[in-house]
Amino acid sequence: MKNNILKCILISTLLISAFTSCGDEAKNSMANSSSQAEPSRSDDSKSENSHNDEFKLEMKNSDESDDDISYSPDYDDGASYSPDSNISYSPSANDSDISYSTSPDSSYDYYGYDEEYSEFVENTFKSVLANPLSTFSSDVDTASYSTVRRMINDYGFVYDANAVRIEEMINYFDYNYAPPTDDAFSVTTEMSECPWNTSNKLLSIGVKGKEIETDRIPSNIVFLLDVSGSMYSDDKLPLMVEAFCMLTENLNENDRVSIVTYAGGDAVLLTGTPGNEYAEISSVLHSLEASGSTNGAAGINTAYELAEKYFIKGGNNRVILATDGDLNVGVSSVEELEELITEKRESGVYLSVLGFGTGNIKDNRMETLADNGNGNYAYIDSISEARKTLVEEMGGTLFTIAKDVKFQVEFNPQYVSEYRLVGYENRLMNDQDFYDDTKDAGEIGSGHTVTALYEIVPVDSELPLKYQADETAPTSEFTDEWLTVSVSYKEPDSDKSSILKFPVGKDHITDFPSENMQFASCVAEFGMLLRESEYAGNITYDDILTTLEGLDCTSNDKYKKEFTELVKIVSEN
Repeated sequence: MKNNILKCILISTLLISAFTSCGDEAKNSMANSSSQAEPSRSDDSKSENSHNDEFKLEMKNSDESDDDISYSPDYDDGASYSPDSNISYSPSANDSDISYSTSPDSSYDYYGYDEEYSEFVENTFKSVLANPLSTFSSDVDTASYSTVRRMINDYGFVYDANAVRIEEMINYFDYNYAPPTDDAFSVTTEMSECPWNTSNKLLSIGVKGKEIETDRIPSNIVFLLDVSGSMYSDDKLPLMVEAFCMLTENLNENDRVSIVTYAGGDAVLLTGTPGNEYAEISSVLHSLEASGSTNGAAGINTAYELAEKYFIKGGNNRVILATDGDLNVGVSSVEELEELITEKRESGVYLSVLGFGTGNIKDNRMETLADNGNGNYAYIDSISEARKTLVEEMGGTLFTIAKDVKFQVEFNPQYVSEYRLVGYENRLMNDQDFYDDTKDAGEIGSGHTVTALYEIVPVDSELPLKYQADETAPTSEFTDEWLTVSVSYKEPDSDKSSILKFPVGKDHITDFPSENMQFASCVAEFGMLLRESEYAGNITYDDILTTLEGLDCTSNDKYKKEFTELVKIVSEN
């Protein structure tokens, strides 16, 4: 009996000793591993994006001295990344006990976690005596509105105020301006009480481009398609394929289509194929798969080479780039892309940019490409938006009737004390650039409408002014003119500008603004509220809805009706 007890005690002692030894070894191993591998967070935020971080886990493998392994949510391995997903990363079998989770912390605002929008400061009031001229480029981009719509439909609010570009929101819609007769476009002006500040006036400048018969103009189009890993999700590559199939259905035997894809490198999948070869073009589109990194510059160079190879004199020569803008190989910064595309526009080939997707979209880069590539930028968030951009408004999107279109407004200090241009912050130009034919500006497509609004502070004739009396007194025969709108533009195949001038006088002031002006002002008010603008006055979402509900266009136009619904969603949140 005693022997059995002694044996049990001896065995227990040996087991305890063994476990203690293993525990010490485990602690030492963990300490050594900790000294060799420390997770670090590196902040690679770009200057144009104030809140997006890129996380990396850098590790040294215990078996290999300098084997750096990194992980980033921008990975391009063919998988889609969602801010709501739990993803664990194990660098190797030996290190399988170390994981990195991308789930957002409850305190981390992950809306648009890796999206980039260029920051800008809202236009301020300018004194007419100090700044009698206001000069800016036309802008027919519509991406801001569809981006804002996507945010509101998904979350009920706009999570980045820099996504709100008021001029793009206004110009998303069509306006019933009088068509031009002899010139490339017409200009319609009217002035009324400013709805968000009734002591001021609101000036509306509406431009409508002439409509051309696009069926008679052959097109040479290069589809430049991003097929990198970041395009994997349903709202990217699959939607992009359907959008380009819809466009192809509207081409004919006189058109030519080439297809270039890019990921880590670029590939030419189709060259100079007749537009009526729908089956062949569609087959290539449906064969696309997303994987790899994103070397957009390589694709851009190849696409322009093909566009120049199949160039049609007098035709519509254009590269259509479809991407989320998340370039991460080669030329990728905003400044580098601007330099690249500025060089390419000298070829006579126009550029249209179509943005797709959420989460990692780089709006700033796509806007830069379109603005400097003689083109336009639209954001495609649905099949219906693809149809609007590439089918319903195909002429305005793809067929340019005037390029380098600039506006210059000269105000008469006799009537106008101050003014503020609503929107167009990233389209402002120096006054002398208006007459400089070397300065690039925006384009206007077939049937396009462009609208600009100015808030105007009238001169108060009851205030006695001692030092400004001479400056504001009538000095010429133009005593009835409040201002003059001048428009400079070039024909698509010309390098010399033409200039049109449109005086605006007392007869343009009305107490009953048109539906065009009322709707445009509602969009402007909505944009100012979304941006929490200091110039929004006391306007509310309910005030906007009251005005919209009294307009016939919100019942007759499905897009304007949709806008009313967006205002309701925001007002209820």
